[in-house]
Amino acid sequence: MTLNIENNRVWFITGASKGLGYAFTCSALKAGDKVVAVARTIDKLEKLKDMYRETLLPLNLDVTDRKAVFSTVEAAIEHFGRIDIVVNNAGIMTLGMVEELSEFDARKLMDTNFFGALWVCQAVMPYLRSQRSGHIIQITSIGAIISGPMSGIYSASKFALEGMSEALAKEAEHFGVKLTMVEPGGYWTDLYISMGYSNPLDSYETLREELAKQYSEGSVDSDPSLAAEALMKLVDSDNPPLRLILGSVVYDLAMDTLETRMATWKEWEEVSRASEKAIPAPEGYGASKK
Repeated sequence: MTLNIENNRVWFITGASKGLGYAFTCSALKAGDKVVAVARTIDKLEKLKDMYRETLLPLNLDVTDRKAVFSTVEAAIEHFGRIDIVVNNAGIMTLGMVEELSEFDARKLMDTNFFGALWVCQAVMPYLRSQRSGHIIQITSIGAIISGPMSGIYSASKFALEGMSEALAKEAEHFGVKLTMVEPGGYWTDLYISMGYSNPLDSYETLREELAKQYSEGSVDSDPSLAAEALMKLVDSDNPPLRLILGSVVYDLAMDTLETRMATWKEWEEVSRASEKAIPAPEGYGASKK
């Protein structure tokens, strides 16, 4: 897929200093592309600069700061002249039962996982519209398809991201800009090390024990380089999908989840259809106030 006249794509990757973001950054650079790699701390990225002096631009950025996001995107454009691929990868995880999470933790999850990606999208869209090309990649999660105990607010942030992204995909398509939501399963990243936990309530202790046993028996995580390989195939595609699942375990889980939903909808179809019957507008409905 050719996105610019020099055949050197310019990437803008958030959360680029570790985990999946770092793997994406390295793969793009090895492919000969240029990368604007942004993160709150860029020490690790600065070390890469020795190998990629002309093609890597590390920049400090907290994606929750809308003003800073816009100025950073502007700096990226000034440096490389354009942006072709945007990867909204920055994200955090705080685990806890819905009842347990504090307002601070809930807002922090939404500020980073949802609003951070929203600010980036708003900042890059004027340039992508002007180019009439580009590819926005939203790193969501299997948690955007199915939620469960301990991950309710994290999943809420990813559900919100996908809801916004579905609309943006249709809006961006009008200008030749593509969007893909990438839904990864488990990868060995710093997310597990840096994630937070709620203050636990004793009432949920038995449920926590059940979950701990399930996770210890069924955890399957992969090397981030495999996700990076998949991402390179995605951006090389002339017809990228709206959604892409990464991982066999989560692929099966997603398929089972959707099949269960469809079966439930079918079981309750009669009730669903009976609840709708068009009638004329009630008298005075929609009339302007005087």
